Amino acid sequence: MQHDVFTTNPTIPIDVRDRSVSEILDGMLNTGFQGRKLAESVQAWHNMLNEKNMTVLMGLSGAMVPAGMRRILSYMIEHRMIDCLVSTGANMFHDCHEALGRKHYVGSHLADDEKLFEHGVDRIYDVFAVEEEFRVADNLIADFAAAIGDISCSSRELMHLLGKELVKRGASEDSVLVSAYRHNVPIFVPALGDSSIGIGLTIARRRGLKLEIDQIKDVDEITQIVEKSEKTGVVYVGGGVPKNFIQQTEVIASILGMDMGGHDYAIQYTSDAPHWGGLSGCTFDEAVSWGKIAVQAKKVQVFVDATIALPLVAHALHEKCKAQQRQFPKFDWNGEKELKISFGN
Repeated sequence: MQHDVFTTNPTIPIDVRDRSVSEILDGMLNTGFQGRKLAESVQAWHNMLNEKNMTVLMGLSGAMVPAGMRRILSYMIEHRMIDCLVSTGANMFHDCHEALGRKHYVGSHLADDEKLFEHGVDRIYDVFAVEEEFRVADNLIADFAAAIGDISCSSRELMHLLGKELVKRGASEDSVLVSAYRHNVPIFVPALGDSSIGIGLTIARRRGLKLEIDQIKDVDEITQIVEKSEKTGVVYVGGGVPKNFIQQTEVIASILGMDMGGHDYAIQYTSDAPHWGGLSGCTFDEAVSWGKIAVQAKKVQVFVDATIALPLVAHALHEKCKAQQRQFPKFDWNGEKELKISFGN
């Protein structure tokens, strides 16, 4: 039996010794299962950052900020490991909450929820938060919106203004919104109403504000980012609206006569499985059938809790990218209808 074609690359048991996080993950490239996939995701992300004229878009779902991933996301923005963030509104609300000095707390998934309710404590699995503090933040969002006045804008424009407002209020530098504002990294929140930011904006509306979030402008703006980028890579934490919002840009571009051929790199960290038919578990191979991911793209899907993956991946990239000067995209919105992109550092 001729088996040589399948047996040229033996697994290498990983040994225990003094080494960095990136060296551990490099060693895991020759192991199996999701350990190898996690290592491959670091390799793919690092290669992506070494590509010229590459724009990296991240889709962020799940309660990542309450779970303690906020500083990692801020670091990735500051050091341009990502160039555009599409997030749930909840993550941006929780970032705003912490940016102003409030906290989430280590709790327990075994807590008595009836007693938590009686004490005004909200639970996100094993993380606690104070409901009264959330309501202060809701009203802060309402007051912020009232100060902006009656305008129509995309969620990207609103998040930029919110980042600017947080800076004025002396918010911590490790805020996702503050980092994005300072480094001109766009944040899109396509389902803004489905969050406490939406609650704050509703409060403002009841007070007479006529602020309108133009969701179709959101779609247009992020599609322009993809259209005007020579190459694109995507990193998804979970799935949901953020994932599809980025994925559909390739379909829109092709309908408009600018067939981009699909994203060139695709990485996902998810705990869902494909056989349920949901987007969080949907494979990148399936996305190829839609034209959303390029046939030749480097595709790495890691089935893992993102709160395990992100700290390891971020530290490995931190070590690998220390000496690099990446050429990243610079976005010039300039109040015009069309976006301009240039690359530099």
